[in-house]
Amino acid sequence: MSDRTMTRQVLLFFSVLSLSSVHGQVSYSIPEEMAKGSLVGNIAQDLGLDITRLKSGKARIYTGDSAEYIELNKERGVLLIKDRIDREALCEQTTPCALHFQITLENPMELYPVTVEITDINDNAPTFQKTERRLEISESAVTGSKFMLEKAVDPDIGVNGLQSYSLKHADHFVLKLHSQADGSKKVEMVLQKPLDREKQEHMSLLLTALDGGEPLLSGTMQIHVTVLDANDNAPVFTKPVYKATISEDSQKGTFVTTVSASDADKGTNGEVSYVIANSMNRLSTLFHINEDGHLILDGQVDYEKFRSYQIDIEAIDNGGLSDSSKIIIDVSDVNDNSPLINLISKSGIIPEDSRPNTVIAMMSVNDPDSESNGKVNCGINENIPFTITSASNGFYSLVTDSGLDRERASEYNITVTCSDEGVPALSSSVTLTLQISDVNDNAPVFERSSYEAYIIENNTPGLSIFTVKARDADWNQNARVSYILEDSSVNGVPVSSYVSVTADSGVIHAVRSFDYEQIKDFQFRVKAQDGGSPPLSSNVTVKIMIQDQNDNSPQVLYPVQTSSSLVAEMVPRSADVGYLVTKVVAVDVDSGQNAWLSYKLQKATDRALFEVGLQNGEIRTVRQVTDKDAVKQRLTVVVEDNGQPSRSATVNVNVAVADSFPEVLSEFTDFTHDKEYNDNLTFYLVLALAVVSFLFITCLVVIISVKIYRWRQSRVLYHSNLPVIPYYPPRYADTLGTGTLQHVYNYEVCRTTDSRKSDCKFVRPCSQNVLIMDPSSTGTMQRMQSENNILDESDSPLEQKPPNADWRFTQGQRPGPSGAGGPPEMAMGTGPWPNPPTEAEQLQALMAAANEVSEATATLGPGTMGLSTRYSPQFTLQHVPDYRQNVYIPGSTATLTSNPQQQQQQQQMLMQQQMAAQQQALQAQPSEASAQPEPPKAAQTPASKKKSTKKEKK
Repeated sequence: MSDRTMTRQVLLFFSVLSLSSVHGQVSYSIPEEMAKGSLVGNIAQDLGLDITRLKSGKARIYTGDSAEYIELNKERGVLLIKDRIDREALCEQTTPCALHFQITLENPMELYPVTVEITDINDNAPTFQKTERRLEISESAVTGSKFMLEKAVDPDIGVNGLQSYSLKHADHFVLKLHSQADGSKKVEMVLQKPLDREKQEHMSLLLTALDGGEPLLSGTMQIHVTVLDANDNAPVFTKPVYKATISEDSQKGTFVTTVSASDADKGTNGEVSYVIANSMNRLSTLFHINEDGHLILDGQVDYEKFRSYQIDIEAIDNGGLSDSSKIIIDVSDVNDNSPLINLISKSGIIPEDSRPNTVIAMMSVNDPDSESNGKVNCGINENIPFTITSASNGFYSLVTDSGLDRERASEYNITVTCSDEGVPALSSSVTLTLQISDVNDNAPVFERSSYEAYIIENNTPGLSIFTVKARDADWNQNARVSYILEDSSVNGVPVSSYVSVTADSGVIHAVRSFDYEQIKDFQFRVKAQDGGSPPLSSNVTVKIMIQDQNDNSPQVLYPVQTSSSLVAEMVPRSADVGYLVTKVVAVDVDSGQNAWLSYKLQKATDRALFEVGLQNGEIRTVRQVTDKDAVKQRLTVVVEDNGQPSRSATVNVNVAVADSFPEVLSEFTDFTHDKEYNDNLTFYLVLALAVVSFLFITCLVVIISVKIYRWRQSRVLYHSNLPVIPYYPPRYADTLGTGTLQHVYNYEVCRTTDSRKSDCKFVRPCSQNVLIMDPSSTGTMQRMQSENNILDESDSPLEQKPPNADWRFTQGQRPGPSGAGGPPEMAMGTGPWPNPPTEAEQLQALMAAANEVSEATATLGPGTMGLSTRYSPQFTLQHVPDYRQNVYIPGSTATLTSNPQQQQQQQQMLMQQQMAAQQQALQAQPSEASAQPEPPKAAQTPASKKKSTKKEKK
């Protein structure tokens, strides 16, 4: 902690708090050097507060800009030692030494001053700046000569401070203590016996400083005295005390004052030097005195730290004689410190309905300067509804002085400026930002005092008519406006059956389709209500006016059209031009120009005889009626309104040109009426279209269902683990070496868990001679050579050597059809091809192959199965499997040689043998199929089902 901070904390002890929210002061006294966490006092009990109040009020300790040595435990309501307290470092020699802080609470704001006095313990021993000192004293020194010694320093105070000195091994000297104004003691060593250099030139003395504490502590300094020859006059200061004044803003090197001492001796014994005798390092580094007695400032002085300095000086001549004096330096204050503003507590937001004199913030203001330089006045910016009041010495409160309105100002930046009365004046400021929270104090206001809207009749239900809009000056939820249709009735019907209002947007919709001929206008009230608590509302009158639309055709009132009887107008043959035959009377229930009617003659038996008035509908003759005019006259009159688009109606007028009624009756007996159009035709057409559409959709659904069913069946078979038995054609040839064919094929079968995903790799034969079987069974074997084929590479690592030519199987050892035997020439490898197996034998062989595949898969593990061992060149007789238990690679029993004649003979024999084998197979197939036991059936797949179906058909 700096000296400035310690001094300010000590000065707070003298502050008196008189806030209306500041309560009585609580004081505690504790010794220094207490351990961390030690109990200071039960602050909650002493202040009469509950633990709950401490927690809810967010109690905390406010110390300003000073360090916190005390902490508050809100759980227990006690004050504890937070950091080590050293009274000497905190207050030095100032008494009493105390810590001053405030405990602040919120909601409501409260301030409790607390003072903790720090009592001294004897934890420091007296010490000397130097452990030894050397003195040179002339032997001519007279009895009573004084020699000033260095004072010991003990930071403790009271009885624990420095109390006494003792001098040991001093036969010629005695100690003399002098009390000074600052409470310290000046130590002098006084000569009580004359010195004799010839007897004792050097003496060693021990100066001991003692305090009065428990336990007793002490410090020592060794004094070495050298006796010199005659110097019988000591220097003498002109004044016992020198006084000087220095300003705290003085620069380094400033001259302070001059001291002077004179020595009656002459020569070197009369030369005097000056030294600062104070043992405190602060003074020795802050000032120095030169040989001329000028006291010079070496550092920076601060009035707020030390207001005066007392410097002990000593004048020493070359003979070792000395005299002492004191310089008292007073430091004058300069306005060099701006006021310090510390916020104790503040509110960041207050409601707009807060009452005047509501406390917003509490702060302390301190200026370390003195007198007028330390007097502070605080103010805030103008034209805001706040004011600042002084609660006590250095404490201020910021309060409201009038009502607040968030709608006018939602935020205030309050700048508090504090300035002192120094010259020139210094000031400091702090800005507080205060938010004004909204209160629901404004009702929604409509943009208009009343609304009028127009809508054309025959509107679509749900049509948006127009929008009402209201605004609320409040904020957030308080400004959220909802629109409500007030209950009322129109012609005895609730208005809600006519219109509706969207609560969020205020859009008014038509609930029904309006008819101008039934209702021409109506009005209702809409209420706008905000979301505050309690809610505020206002209402407005809305008038809806319905506009006419040309939605009604003219209606003919006369002549009346009936189907049961015939009405005709009679015109005498003597009628003149302009004779009024009749008048067509029609009305239109629409209004305005939609009801303006005009009449036109559409059709007439004789257009040259009659005309129709455009505006009045009167039918008059255009010319004189003659005998040639037909008795029966039929007129079709169109009545049309003036709407957009226009609507019309037609009326048929029958006119009889005759002078007597019997003549008219005879003419109109055969008057036929137009055949009415059958309106039911449209109904039947619509019904037929609906039936056809239904049938089409039904067929489409059925087709899709069948497709999905078949797809699912195929997916089930696809994911099954049943093996798929391959189909081999009945024509095959073995390569087991029973014939003379020297080509041995190796097959590697790799099978997966799904048999339909198997792969087969065929390794090329050992030579370039390849046997090809014609699929049509009518061709012959041909020898093919292909040097470019990859299967014919001579350096392939997969190429195998041909088997031994002497290795042969007899016909009985060779696998083949059941009981199949051949002539002797077949045993030599020169006979024809063997008889092909029957279909029953093929099926049995395929089942055996599937079983073998399953067994091999279980032995080798999932995924791969190798069959190359059975067909490798190392195959021996004991490994020959039975045909019914294995699958054999198609081959031949023919012996192939390089002799062309032999090849031709073999081809002829092959063709004869094939024809004979086919005939025998056709004859023996029924008997053999019935004699053989039925082979076990394997799980069918879609491929096997198709094959079995083909066999059954065959």
